[in-house]
Amino acid sequence: MPDPETNLAFLLVGLAFAFVEFVWRRKKGLGYDFGAFGGHIGIMFGNALSRVLTGFIIVAGLFLAYDFAPVVWELDDWRTWVVGFFVLEFCYYWQHRFSHTIRWAWASHAVHHSTNEFTLPAAFRLSWFSTFSFAWLALMPMALMGFHPLFITGMLMANLRFQYFLHTEACGKLGPLEWIFNTPSHHRVHHGSNEAYLDKNYGGVLIIFDRLFGTFEEERDDMPVVYGLTKKLESNNPFVIVFYEWRNMFRDALHARGFKQTWTALFGRPSDMPIFDTPVFDTGTEEPATPSQRRTANVAGLAQVREPRPHRQTSTFTGN
Repeated sequence: MPDPETNLAFLLVGLAFAFVEFVWRRKKGLGYDFGAFGGHIGIMFGNALSRVLTGFIIVAGLFLAYDFAPVVWELDDWRTWVVGFFVLEFCYYWQHRFSHTIRWAWASHAVHHSTNEFTLPAAFRLSWFSTFSFAWLALMPMALMGFHPLFITGMLMANLRFQYFLHTEACGKLGPLEWIFNTPSHHRVHHGSNEAYLDKNYGGVLIIFDRLFGTFEEERDDMPVVYGLTKKLESNNPFVIVFYEWRNMFRDALHARGFKQTWTALFGRPSDMPIFDTPVFDTGTEEPATPSQRRTANVAGLAQVREPRPHRQTSTFTGN
């Protein structure tokens, strides 16, 4: 795993690129949200602390699975690194996809998608509770295959660092590379709240598994990306951002009627929230409704009736 000096070096390089991007955005007249930047940095420090406090749970789980591996891939064999790269990409694809399609995992991953401005520092907007989302269980098969847990975590860290440079509008399309690799263009689509862009392009370094499994979407010139959640979260307070969707999820579960609704509130798709006749908690603003997002409020403004929404949607009690 990377040592503290390596982590610090990457942080400094990342901030240097962020400064270049800032200059570019100002010259292009795109503006720069310094409040959002402060939120990114605050969340980043909280995430670093949470990794120190809870990261051992993930490593312990991987070691437990590794103990049952029938074979072991030797780290001094170049084939381990080649095969391991593709296996990690496959596992990461499903981990990321589960983070969008299982609400418990989405409660954590929503933090990353809550940014309304797409800049490099937004890559640091990662939940403090990723360990408890359990999406990392998608990496367990890799340990069962005999890849060392520290190899897995090291490769995953390298994968995430590559993705830092995807969080920008400063880079256009990259020609033939777009067919194989995840690029800023592909990742802009992934962060889009446009209905056509929802739940697309889950890849890490590669985009091939999205193409294979039908989750790929091209960035369109006639459809500018609208970033953030479908119901915009305006706060830059790290605590509001981090607890946003967890609070929504648990409130839905507490007001559920019966086991089925409770299960749906906690583990269903984020678009499958039940409808409750209870006051609405709201801290954001909503984009103009599409047919699948249309909602009407009653006269008192206390209850809502709506049709099913796209997957990346906050709960009925919208208020990570």
